Amino acid sequence: MSYTIGRRKFLQLSAFTAPLLSFRLPGKAVGIFTTKPIMVSTWDEGKNVNAAAWHVLSAKGRAVDAIEKGAIYIENKISCCVGLGAYPDRDGIVTLDACIMDEHANCGAVAGLEHIKNPLSVARKVMENTPHVLLVGNGAQQFALENGFPKEPAILSEDAKKAYEQWLKKNQYKPVINIENQTAVNTSKKENGPFAPFFFEDGRPNHDTMGMIAMDASGNLSGGVTTSGMAFKIHGRVGDSAGIGAGLYVDNEIGAATSSGVGEEVIRICGTHLVVEYMRNGYSPELACKKAVERIVKLNPAKAKDIQVGFVAINKNGQHGGYSIQKGFAYAVKTAGVDKIYQSKYLQ
Repeated sequence: MSYTIGRRKFLQLSAFTAPLLSFRLPGKAVGIFTTKPIMVSTWDEGKNVNAAAWHVLSAKGRAVDAIEKGAIYIENKISCCVGLGAYPDRDGIVTLDACIMDEHANCGAVAGLEHIKNPLSVARKVMENTPHVLLVGNGAQQFALENGFPKEPAILSEDAKKAYEQWLKKNQYKPVINIENQTAVNTSKKENGPFAPFFFEDGRPNHDTMGMIAMDASGNLSGGVTTSGMAFKIHGRVGDSAGIGAGLYVDNEIGAATSSGVGEEVIRICGTHLVVEYMRNGYSPELACKKAVERIVKLNPAKAKDIQVGFVAINKNGQHGGYSIQKGFAYAVKTAGVDKIYQSKYLQ
């Protein structure tokens, strides 16, 4: 005996069962979870960054405004790795990198910025007031001054000064005077060192970059990154934090991702863009981050044993997730009902 159903009944059943199909995709995003607004930031200090940003998100403000508020908070605080109070490069100079990206794929960035307190705000000015994406060095500083940012004195914070003096003693580093007058013949490769350590002596990673991603009450995504880069780096070194598609990527149809760790390794795989593309293919934020971590490890398994890289992501459903190479990467999440620090899963 045959059995038929009418068109109306068929559509009713289809509407009921369609959401359930997402639970049947192994290794893919599961469920329908719309959590908005949501703010996610890297590391434990991200909890305080989220709190600063939440004043905007809870008032139904734009995600990009919340990102800037969070960045200003951490840039104004003395820490090892963000803002003018952070540890300097190996020549004793603090240089800052930052980027920002909004829901319309507008983006701006600065790198190697000196004497300016809030680099992410400068990056936003680049995004909004110029046709460019990235300004660097003296040009970035000139742009900041032209747009009303005050020039701060070149004074190390007490924490940074102490750490730098200890590093100089241990490494016996002395900048070569008038190196531009030397030829390649009398300059050996050894004089390029010492290089920035991947970890501080107390075991902390030398890259507590503040990466932030958010979705506002309207469902729009934005993100930002701000950092002083690796402590005691070669002057002029820029990692992934100023790189759209490396340290930050936002696709308002899919999700957003940011990273922290050894930036060179993130750059090699266009890490955050890769994470978002995995989410585009249906992977959950956590699994997308894991796949990117696996890509880094596969490129150089031996090096991966000695470095840390972590990714964190959110998708348009408000799901979040993170993954890192080594144990110890944390990220903070803030929603109307959650205010929590998560320890990410790790590969090795």
